[in-house]
Amino acid sequence: MKRPLLALSAATLAGTLALSACSKGSGSGGTSADGVTTIRFVAADYGSNGQNPSQAYWQGVISAFEQQNPKVRVDLQVINWNDLDTQVKTMVQNGNQPDLLQTGGYADYAKNGMLYPAGDVLSAATADDFVPALAKAGVQDGTQYGVPFVSSARMFLINNALFRKAGLDPANPPKTWDDVTAAATALKKAGVEVPLGVPLGKEEAQGESFIWMLGNHGGYQDAGCKYAINSPANVATFTQLKSWVDAGLTEQSPAAVNRTDLTKDFASGKVGMLNGIPTLLGDVKTMDVSWTAMPGKDGASPSTLGVADWVMAFKKGGHKEQVKAFLDFAYAKDNAVKFAKEYSLLPVTKSALTALQADPDEQALAPFLRILPTATFYPLSDPTWPGVSAQVKTQIGTAVSDPKKALDALQQAAVQAGQ
Repeated sequence: MKRPLLALSAATLAGTLALSACSKGSGSGGTSADGVTTIRFVAADYGSNGQNPSQAYWQGVISAFEQQNPKVRVDLQVINWNDLDTQVKTMVQNGNQPDLLQTGGYADYAKNGMLYPAGDVLSAATADDFVPALAKAGVQDGTQYGVPFVSSARMFLINNALFRKAGLDPANPPKTWDDVTAAATALKKAGVEVPLGVPLGKEEAQGESFIWMLGNHGGYQDAGCKYAINSPANVATFTQLKSWVDAGLTEQSPAAVNRTDLTKDFASGKVGMLNGIPTLLGDVKTMDVSWTAMPGKDGASPSTLGVADWVMAFKKGGHKEQVKAFLDFAYAKDNAVKFAKEYSLLPVTKSALTALQADPDEQALAPFLRILPTATFYPLSDPTWPGVSAQVKTQIGTAVSDPKKALDALQQAAVQAGQ
């Protein structure tokens, strides 16, 4: 995703140069005279600022795969998130799409009939191993095209030291919005600079908004997959956010504050509560904090935001069986666990999830691993979502000033995008 993730946030992934490396093969796909078939694989780089690039991980997987499958070669190109969408778009326009692509979204390619159904390129054992909620998020018009690669989820994060300073018990975190109000008011009286962090800047406004919407049984689309951005539930959600802003319980101008900056403030002890992500674990490992379920309007939120990146297989090369062999190998438990550990992300298979839950070195991830199977995802199967999401990022922050006006405008734009 130029992305959220995961999004992980694309902002944390920027700054690396595009990398490419090829295993032995023609470089253009196809089968050589000696019967060796080459498949092309384009993947996103999860390194940060040139550090820990994904190139080495994939080359290790590919080398091991090729040793076991001597008739298949994999040509790999790893591209940073800032350039990935543009370069892949050019490939597709030139009719030079790869056999396999790992990126942030699959909907456009699926809608245009360019992708194999996931069932064609995954063995039954591999397909059955995916966390059901993640596999479901890869479905468009009843068929799964997106194969989840890595994931993330959101939880409520509180600074225990600041809670105690305000006379609050960290063992009894807020469960309802009324609880949030009471805790934030106490934190403010205790001199906490930002009692409740609500980052609605363009970096991740679509995610922050969705988290709070879910706490009131709202969301971007209704049960019929129609946009419902200005639903009564969502208007009520932003009315609540507005009341916190007006009372001075949040940062002064949420629409001007990005998640990355606010999480830095949390790590420096300036923020009492905010929505957190797994990649924050390293930043707060020396702090006294608690991770808990998101508070909702009337109780713990029935769901939280889940984010995923995707793998998809293009039909043009015709290398269905070779792609299936590689994906079955790449999604083996040990590979999935290694990648998740390497980049502080959540796995997408049940076997890897179970392995991490049992790993004593990964207990900091345990709350996220438990909540992932119940996460709710963006409307990823809708090809209009990327455009709608871009508008949400830049405009929804104004909803803390005039909820209905801002949400009505976004609803109108979303409806027009689908026409």
